[in-house]
Amino acid sequence: MNLSRPTREALLLFFAILIGVLTSIGVLGFLALIALGQWLFWPGGENFLVQVSQAPWWLKLLVPALGGLLLGPVIALWGSEFRGPGVSEVIEAAALEDGYLPPRLTFLKTLCTALTIGTGGSVGREGPVAIIGSAIGSSLARFFNLGAEKVRVALACGAAAGIAATFNAPFAGTLFAVEIILGDIQIAYLGPVALSAFVAIIAAKYIWTGFPLLISPPFEFRQPGEIGLYLLLGLLGGLLAVLFTRAISASDTLYRKLPLPEWLKPALGGLALGLVGLWNPHVFGVGYTSINLALAGKLALDAALLILLVKFMATAICLGSMSGGIVGPSLFLGAMLGTGFALSINLVFPGWHLIPVDYALVGMAALVGGTTLGPITAILIIFDLTKDYRTIIPLIMSCVASLLTVKYLYGYSIYETKLLRRGVHLVRGRDVNILRALRVKDCMSKKIEILYDDTPLAEILGKAEKSPYTNFIVLDSREELSGVLTLADVRKDLRFPKELSAATTAEKLKTREVVTVTPDDDLETALNLLEDRHFPFLPVVLPHEPKKVVGLLKLEDLLTAYQQKLLKMRLRQLPEIMKRT
Repeated sequence: MNLSRPTREALLLFFAILIGVLTSIGVLGFLALIALGQWLFWPGGENFLVQVSQAPWWLKLLVPALGGLLLGPVIALWGSEFRGPGVSEVIEAAALEDGYLPPRLTFLKTLCTALTIGTGGSVGREGPVAIIGSAIGSSLARFFNLGAEKVRVALACGAAAGIAATFNAPFAGTLFAVEIILGDIQIAYLGPVALSAFVAIIAAKYIWTGFPLLISPPFEFRQPGEIGLYLLLGLLGGLLAVLFTRAISASDTLYRKLPLPEWLKPALGGLALGLVGLWNPHVFGVGYTSINLALAGKLALDAALLILLVKFMATAICLGSMSGGIVGPSLFLGAMLGTGFALSINLVFPGWHLIPVDYALVGMAALVGGTTLGPITAILIIFDLTKDYRTIIPLIMSCVASLLTVKYLYGYSIYETKLLRRGVHLVRGRDVNILRALRVKDCMSKKIEILYDDTPLAEILGKAEKSPYTNFIVLDSREELSGVLTLADVRKDLRFPKELSAATTAEKLKTREVVTVTPDDDLETALNLLEDRHFPFLPVVLPHEPKKVVGLLKLEDLLTAYQQKLLKMRLRQLPEIMKRT
């Protein structure tokens, strides 16, 4: 079905609403599967923590192992992509598959995670809800032939709706989709993505009686001196995030190397989880009840630190061998870290009277920001929970400290780590392997518009009016690069006409600080320069003559070359993709 551009734009907004509603229904179905599993496998209780706490010891060992045994054939038949965080698959689909998610992946990932959590697995549920919403958005946009870019936006709409409905966090859902799924914050995406997130919240409140899941405690930011403590908490959160990510990767590596049949390995992971659960039942399930204990200030120092340790171990075991999400466990670990941090400070300095609940909230954001490298998303999850502006400064300080710590010590999010282990390296939503395979000479333009230092203003304006280009290379009298000039530079100077005269030349108007590339530089290097420094183009010079201009590299030409290379690669892989779907 071919539609005009205005119709596609209008349909996208309509679909944003529809995606939000359908995703809420899909999330409800996923939660019902989890509840069914918990009802089938565990004895009754007022909540899941009570259920597993009251269960006999043999059931704590048997049920997780049985869940792994049921999950094993899926992983053995369809591959290891069903292990670990599911958001990685959505990121890959947005970056490399034009927003397409195979129906098999959506169905089986949802089923596997519901089975994992239902039998007590220590994982989060945001992976499947992101996949469910993304699949709904992608399918609708593809059916109506809205184009590859609109499919990606619709996919992000679904991811935002899923996260928003799960955490009662519309702002966090929006930024999760744009910051983490798309990998690039663009204003054009925010409208439909935010619309889907808010619609999902409204729909969830009508169809889901258990909404929301986390309590909303008051927050008190009493004195500026606490900023240092929140920075320290962020540093500790970053360190814990690095250890957590590495532990999950090590667990995955260990299970891959075990000399056992593939279908049996998840059962071994379930049995290991049961052994940890015998030590402390807080490890079973997502852990919202345990988080609420921290947010209610009902945990002692020894309990918080013990729960932190066992949950760390249990989640690494489960994500290495089973299926699930990372945000829920990160919130859990962050709440325990923040509680333990505040109580430890109070123990050493009794007169400080820190409020553990405040530090639990900020610790939650620090861990999520560190594991996902999505600090804005992490901040907004907590802000959406508290609706208190006093949280903003502590959240920013802690999340920035956590982010910088992870960037310095490790460099990748948990999602990027999973993709890297599969040979996919994404930066800003693009495959670095493709960018590194292409050279500047593959897409640079040799048609360049030249001005000279002594070119007068009148001639510059005349040339700009007649030229199809908006970027000019400025050369000196020796025909060597001396600067660049864009129409934006000219317009900026025309705002101050008193400083200009007929004698004004390109020498006065040009930008002197010029960054260049050579024909043999790869496109990753060029893209980093273009996007980090917000340049519209880069002069291309000879490596042995850095002032000799031989071409011009524009951002749009670079992205076109990338998309063409990506398309050719996908066409070569089409037979394998068809087998997988």
